[in-house]
Amino acid sequence: MIPSSALVEQVTARWLSERGCRPVLDAAPVFYPNEEEFKDTLKYIASIRPIAEPYGICRIVPPASWRPPCPLRDKIKWQKTRFHTRIQQIHKLQIRQSVSTSVNGGCHKKRKLSTMSGHFDHEQYVSDSEADCLARKDDGNFGFDCGPEFTLEGFQKYANEFKDQYFRVQEVESNSDCISVGGSKGRWAPSVENIEGEYWRVVQKPTEQIEVLYGADVETRKFGSGFPKAKLATPTEVADLYAASGWNLNNIARLPGSMLSFEDGDISGVIVPWLYIGMCFSSFCWHVEDHHFYSLNYLHWGAPKVWYGVPGNEAVKFEHAMRKHLSDLFEEQPDLLQKLVTQLSPSILKSEGVPVYRCVQQAGEFVLTFPRAYHGGFNCGFNCAEAVNVAPVDWLPHGQHATELYQELCRRTTVSHDKLLLGTAREAIKILWEFSVLRRCTSINAGWHGFCGQDGLLTKALKVCVERERVRMRKAHLGKFLNAKKMDSNFDAVKERECFLCYYDLHLSAIGCECSPEKFACLEHANQLCACNWSRKCFLYRYDVTELDILIEALEGKRNSINRWAEQDLGLASSSCVTILNTQQDFTQDASSFFPSKSMFTSKKNPSKDLPLISETADVQDRQNNKILGRAQNSESINGVETIKDIMTSRLPVKNASYDVDLLDVGVIQPCKSWYDGRTIFPKGYKSRLRFYSVLESTQICSYISEVLDAEVKQPLFKVTVEGHPTEVFMHVSVQKCWELVQERLNKQIIQQRSLGRDNIPPLRPPESLDGREMFGFTSPQIVEAIESLDPDHQCAEYWATRPHASQVSSENISAILGGLFKRARPVELWTLHKVLSSERCSSDCQAAFMALQEEIKKL
Repeated sequence: MIPSSALVEQVTARWLSERGCRPVLDAAPVFYPNEEEFKDTLKYIASIRPIAEPYGICRIVPPASWRPPCPLRDKIKWQKTRFHTRIQQIHKLQIRQSVSTSVNGGCHKKRKLSTMSGHFDHEQYVSDSEADCLARKDDGNFGFDCGPEFTLEGFQKYANEFKDQYFRVQEVESNSDCISVGGSKGRWAPSVENIEGEYWRVVQKPTEQIEVLYGADVETRKFGSGFPKAKLATPTEVADLYAASGWNLNNIARLPGSMLSFEDGDISGVIVPWLYIGMCFSSFCWHVEDHHFYSLNYLHWGAPKVWYGVPGNEAVKFEHAMRKHLSDLFEEQPDLLQKLVTQLSPSILKSEGVPVYRCVQQAGEFVLTFPRAYHGGFNCGFNCAEAVNVAPVDWLPHGQHATELYQELCRRTTVSHDKLLLGTAREAIKILWEFSVLRRCTSINAGWHGFCGQDGLLTKALKVCVERERVRMRKAHLGKFLNAKKMDSNFDAVKERECFLCYYDLHLSAIGCECSPEKFACLEHANQLCACNWSRKCFLYRYDVTELDILIEALEGKRNSINRWAEQDLGLASSSCVTILNTQQDFTQDASSFFPSKSMFTSKKNPSKDLPLISETADVQDRQNNKILGRAQNSESINGVETIKDIMTSRLPVKNASYDVDLLDVGVIQPCKSWYDGRTIFPKGYKSRLRFYSVLESTQICSYISEVLDAEVKQPLFKVTVEGHPTEVFMHVSVQKCWELVQERLNKQIIQQRSLGRDNIPPLRPPESLDGREMFGFTSPQIVEAIESLDPDHQCAEYWATRPHASQVSSENISAILGGLFKRARPVELWTLHKVLSSERCSSDCQAAFMALQEEIKKL
């Protein structure tokens, strides 16, 4: 039955169920993490990698409690916001003439929507970006033309009507091959297996032209993400919880342990996720991720997606099979696999000895693909998915291989592999230094330790990088360069720097010439840069090889190298700081590592003196801020400067510190055990303000808003926000860890400011030196009394058990506690309360007011 208000022209193509070509494949593994396992995203991915990577692809089903709200379901977003589509000719994904044949035959031309365009006037949907797309498509090669714009509501109607017409969805008593849908008795739709068989029939043995639309690569920065964002989410505890989740694809690239966290730019599709809005048969053709990254895909809603994956170690065999069976297409377009416009049946790949595994993704599930694992598939109907790349440290060797391959193919890179590698190595040295000097060991730090050492994955990757640089320097005969200098730290910060010939990224080294200030070459193509005399050319380097050797030694665990790199590159401390503690051990436990290694840096400090962690000027500024931060002046110091010993011997920055915390909202009591302990009651909705060093500009003081939210996981969620900057949010289920995150961010800002030579910078401090309860205000006597007054019946038993003689609210604090209530009251409510309080104590008015108050308290 075709609706009278059809959005598409009547579909003449028909489902030929008897001719289905469904491939027979083994299933990819499926994982069901529990809530504890699901907490740490990268740790969980690492735990399943040994099992799942041999398949190239796997499915992850979140715990039943993990159900993030989807902002795309908002009525305005659903009905008003538009996205672009692409036209996919399914019958040409595998079987098509080469372009040269088509052009010579005079029948290759762009077409507007035909079979599937229906009642839409295509011309009115062509926007500026779509016109750009059509212009880019004018290269003569096969691809996906730009289609019309849609809203989600409009595309759902369009997709459903096509599927109904194509598969002849109708009222029947029963159908053993089909599944019931929509809750209607006897109404059916084709199963995933039916659709899969028909899809591969159309691809392998097309009898008719089948065109569909796909909303692929929709930028979430413009259209919006399917996950809540801290700055965009509705102000609910649920949205805040999922906005901070590691499984929120907006966050995963920046998680601790992710190499992509060292990429400054928000690269669309790599760091910032893309949306994929599909209909039946819309396809994501065989491809491998840029730089051989992992990819993580989440299906927000709708019909299933069918995936096929090939293990990464079978990539060469896969590529050989594709070239063998599609030789004409590859001869004409050697980079065909980079275009994502070609399918080849898994059955054919199997016949060539290529292992292929199948995966059916349902709504609310993740699909993870592994490095260099080719994957492809199609959609079974209207749905919406979101995807982004992932790069834990174990990705490193795959990324290095991809970079070398790109250079051979003269293909531009998406990210700088050397930049990610050096950023990760520098972070690892910081962790090793913290462990060695500050004795700081956390679960995150422990994870980093596993990648270091002489046989660590990170160490090995850096050794490969340094050896490659050595070889290239020898081949380039750098002795002929009269000019050699260190490149500016921001050499590639604002503008990408790549070799003019092979597009190799130049983060580590480059060759330039006076004749073309913006033109550079890699070491391998130095001779081809220009015809100028060598005296006019310059060799730029970020680190010389000797420095890189020291970095390798530091990663191997050699103490001298760790301290040398930490002091001069990271601005943390020099090796002589260790003598203050005199208790350190070398990570490698190798006696040979204790000899002084060759000098890498020129020290600017007096080696005869204990070197401070901070500068004199920084301490002056710190003492100027003592009044603001309420710090005492009783810490040990050397020449008035705090040392490592000061930090190590006190829990707080200085003992007996006191912070001026303003109570904004006392909140309401939650008489559940996780909402209080023997020290503190954590009221739901509690809010306070504190002034502290700014994580945005460490030389300034700013206000922080601390809140206690209901995370709906039977425990409070603690949130700290920089006032006036809603995107600067720190959240954790631990009140202590929440403020430790703030201090960690502040330390990074301090290190960055020092590297720029800034003065008046506050001292670095261990994150655990802050008392989270104090920063929230939970140690303030006035705030404690206000919170205790919320629990007159002592429902928070464990808390009150430690306070058998707890006093009632003092009379001098009553006005402060009730002030917020009076400010929110209407005039009639204030006059009524005044009348009650001024009447006789046992009057009927007083009793009535007391009963009303008691009923309201029961609702809390």
